[in-house]
Amino acid sequence: MDYSPLVISLKTSFFATLMAFMLGLLAASQVRKTKRLRGFIDGVLILPMVLPPTVLGFALLVVFGKNGMLGRILDTFGMNIIFSWEATLIAATVAAFPLMYRSILSAFDDIDANLIYAAKTLGMSNVEIFWKIVFPNALSGITGGIVLGFARAMGEFGATIMVAGNIQGETRTIPIAIYTAVQSGDRATAYRWTGIIIMISLLMIVLMNCLNRQKDRKVRWW
Repeated sequence: MDYSPLVISLKTSFFATLMAFMLGLLAASQVRKTKRLRGFIDGVLILPMVLPPTVLGFALLVVFGKNGMLGRILDTFGMNIIFSWEATLIAATVAAFPLMYRSILSAFDDIDANLIYAAKTLGMSNVEIFWKIVFPNALSGITGGIVLGFARAMGEFGATIMVAGNIQGETRTIPIAIYTAVQSGDRATAYRWTGIIIMISLLMIVLMNCLNRQKDRKVRWW
């Protein structure tokens, strides 16, 4: 059995989750301070979550294709994103970002504003307030966003197959491997990959629950 889809999926999901986390943290920290047009900005940022995967994939083709906005720039440097692992990573990151961003923003909004006001009266800078007050108190929500983002990146199919294709050993992730197996009538392989991705997803959820349980114990102890 070829295990390259598992390796590609895990690598893609890890880096996509990392990128979505950094972008989501930055976006949520800025949107949290925004009052005007917050609804519109929030809607734009979570738009990839509600768009059909084919529409999302087409949008990425328009942007990163050879005739696209970024594609032309990359082509001048001899770089081609389409039908490469980098395209797989971009598709997974775009798909995971809305869940990551929304989880982090919700966690930020749930923080008691009095904690921030008290920190300001003590002379703490905005950077210190963020890393010592905001981030630790939003950690459970951030953890949930990481798990959801990883699971979404792991399960990405529609946009990935449009911009990255189905190249064995390079862009064929587990969902694409399941699709390929079903198309070729290889039900046994499809069952195996389905079982593997279910176990990985279940493991992530159990890990998130364990982390949240430990956090709750610390809060009750104090």
